Amino acid sequence: MIAEPVLRLGAFAGVFALMVLWELLAPRRAPALGRQVRWPGNLGVVVIDTLALRLLFPTAAVGMALLGEAHGWGLLNDLGLPAVLKVGIAVVVLDLVIYFQHVLFHAVPALWRLHRMHHADLEFDVTTGVRFHPVEIVLSMVIKIGTVAALGAPVAGVLLFEVLLNASSTFSHGNVRLPAWLDGVLRRAIVTPEMHRVHHSTVPRETNSNFGFNLSCWDRLFGTYRSQPAAGHEAMTIGIEQFRDPGELRLDRMLLQPLRGTDGRYPLGKRKA
Repeated sequence: MIAEPVLRLGAFAGVFALMVLWELLAPRRAPALGRQVRWPGNLGVVVIDTLALRLLFPTAAVGMALLGEAHGWGLLNDLGLPAVLKVGIAVVVLDLVIYFQHVLFHAVPALWRLHRMHHADLEFDVTTGVRFHPVEIVLSMVIKIGTVAALGAPVAGVLLFEVLLNASSTFSHGNVRLPAWLDGVLRRAIVTPEMHRVHHSTVPRETNSNFGFNLSCWDRLFGTYRSQPAAGHEAMTIGIEQFRDPGELRLDRMLLQPLRGTDGRYPLGKRKA
């Protein structure tokens, strides 16, 4: 259990550092706002999210997996499948649940108010991938723990998924340039920055597409895949129609965004434009 947060933190820090270096060497878009304006708020919310999870869920989803294995809870603990297969099933099912959770946070107006803090970033880079409201992070953990319990996911599967989720969220939000041929190959299996950047467009029909975090197959399977933004990656506007003032990038303003303004045009039931 002690190794779990260390492993996750180490994997996250390693991928984060590589993505920052990649962004410096080969950026996809020229940022209009400096890192000194955006990064304090984006990284500050990571600290709050981490403290909230450790306070409320000290053992997190891995702890539930250990408990489930000890008591034989969940579907996979009742099936005599090879351990490797159980790990693979757990990773795929958890990734599917995260996809549907993401869609849910775009569909329900109250949940969108929480999630839109992630979308209200005015640029798209590696720190956008960790910019989530603490209440959303807590709700996400509740969903994840419930899934682990019902599925009977093995500890190794949950730990592997957590590491992959952190790494894929960091990678898919990178402001990095990929050769078109490589992006085309990679996005057949995983979500690439070119694919996920579409999701951060101010255009509602583009915001409500490309919901996947890790595996790209879910968007294709459920009809939410969009290959490119209509305006192109260089000309598209990142963010949402609300909270366009750079002052909204302050941590205190970010945390209060769910309580301010209207739902806007973004909840799925309103997607017309």
